[in-house]
Amino acid sequence: MTSLKTTIAGLELETCIYNASGPLCTTAEELDDLGQSMAGAILSKSATLEYRAGNEKPRYYETGWGSINSMGLPNEGYKFYADYAKQAAQYGKPYIVSVSGMGFEDNATIIKHLAGNENIKAIELNLSCPNLPGKPQTGYDFEQSRALLNRVFEVAQQPLGVKLPPYFDMPHFEMMAEVLNDFPISFATCINSIGNGLVIDTDQECVVIKPKKGFGGIGGDFIKPTALANVRKFYTLLKKDVDIIGVGGIKNGMDAFEHILCGASAVQIGTQLMREGTGCFARIAGELQEIMNKKGYSSINDFKGKLKDME
Repeated sequence: MTSLKTTIAGLELETCIYNASGPLCTTAEELDDLGQSMAGAILSKSATLEYRAGNEKPRYYETGWGSINSMGLPNEGYKFYADYAKQAAQYGKPYIVSVSGMGFEDNATIIKHLAGNENIKAIELNLSCPNLPGKPQTGYDFEQSRALLNRVFEVAQQPLGVKLPPYFDMPHFEMMAEVLNDFPISFATCINSIGNGLVIDTDQECVVIKPKKGFGGIGGDFIKPTALANVRKFYTLLKKDVDIIGVGGIKNGMDAFEHILCGASAVQIGTQLMREGTGCFARIAGELQEIMNKKGYSSINDFKGKLKDME
């Protein structure tokens, strides 16, 4: 029997496939849909202190190779996601809250409030939102990342992981790994969208989204090679008790297989969830199991992190 069970942050998941924070995880109805689906966990939208409407629309656009968005963190505010935890418990899968405060003390306040909630099983601290006008990504400032982690670990009780931006230079991988290895990080999610891309409608000779004069985060098929590189590099650089979660360009079972081969203990689905809805989890899981059966693998641990170099 081929099993897709996995463990992240000490939590058991029936399947290694679940949603990325962002698409279709903002409202109670959307979170319920995730709970009723074949997703292995329920991950909330990145929460801020207060409700945010987000950036002006249109702010999301799909292309043949992926997507561009500049959502601006629309969410219901952290108290909503804390209160929803009791409802999430009925689905029997880990409920994880994504946190993206607008500053150090926002993050500390949110994580301190979530600490006493037994139905919130882990926290994913977002160091990498590229679509807030005037706000740089914390994950590209290594001193600020260290200072933020120092602050939030003063109040965190649940297992805490980080969602990272994409890195492109070898020294940057090493610099961020050095920071993360100094903290009791439970997992690292690689990657958020590639920031500040531009997509053009050539018929209209116009950008396709309104915020930031058309600049937005790139996701979907196009970013998979970058995502795989980040998964692989952090799998090799971080302490072995840190789980890697792969996200970026996963639309079928083979994409998930590649992420796990690079070292991911679980994978998250973003753009494809927007395209297909929650049915994507069962389909991708079935395709991954078919691949594993053909290769003679009975669990993801049989091939996780076993990518070979050329001799």
